[in-house]
Amino acid sequence: MAARPTWQGHLKLSLVTCPVALFTATSSSSDVRFNLINPETNNRIRMVPTDPDTGPVERSDLVRGYEVSKDEYVLFDDADFDQVKLESTRTIAIDKFVDEADIDRLYWADPFFVVPEKGAGVEAFAVIRDAMKKQGKVALGQLVLRGKERQLALEVRGKGLIAYTLRAHDEVRDADDYFDDIPTVKADADMVEIAARIIAQKQADFDPAEFHDRYDDALRDMIKAKAKGGKGLVDVPEPDDTNVIDLMAALKNSLKGGAAPAKKKAPAKKAPAKKKSAA
Repeated sequence: MAARPTWQGHLKLSLVTCPVALFTATSSSSDVRFNLINPETNNRIRMVPTDPDTGPVERSDLVRGYEVSKDEYVLFDDADFDQVKLESTRTIAIDKFVDEADIDRLYWADPFFVVPEKGAGVEAFAVIRDAMKKQGKVALGQLVLRGKERQLALEVRGKGLIAYTLRAHDEVRDADDYFDDIPTVKADADMVEIAARIIAQKQADFDPAEFHDRYDDALRDMIKAKAKGGKGLVDVPEPDDTNVIDLMAALKNSLKGGAAPAKKKAPAKKAPAKKKSAA
């Protein structure tokens, strides 16, 4: 396996334990990334750690600090963090099982592949996996990842498991704080019916391969054009707001697959009559 594991430890269900590794299930390697460049020299800018009193310092000499008051810090080095030992630093202990539908989608976060380490632990992994599949439940456990304890939701996927980090309750905002101010509007029943028919016409199977980041694609095209000495791309006009056209006409045209009705233009002003010059 080419990828390096994000985390290595043990998966534990009651008295059954097996060594596992977590691998990041998503990749950002295809993202368009930029560096900061000095336009006068075309040199890439390097970020150098600097002490305001002594100047540049080596990263390896730095420690982390927690601000307890203005400009006053409690310092921590690696040895301090090693003293904070939790079972979840090295073990994913499954402590309960729930239905997937019980977990609000707002709480689902980053996915990881859970793979058993080669050796005797593979059989124990298979037992846990097959028992979860038989019961049709999602397992919940804890894990310390990137310096923070996270709750995990684990589900069976093929021969392995997928672990999703779950956001903590205080990380998820209350939707009512944003939706309560939305005006109560009684939608026209005929318009809703037409919109529902449009939705039925556009029903399809989900295929992630069909999605392309058009913004990244446009950036790549611009990069190629600039590399060849050309100019940037033409701006795309903003779409018209729905409230400047006849909504019912727009829905009917959408159902027919036609274009949206054009905006009503204000009547053109007549040019003032030219004064005749005096004879």
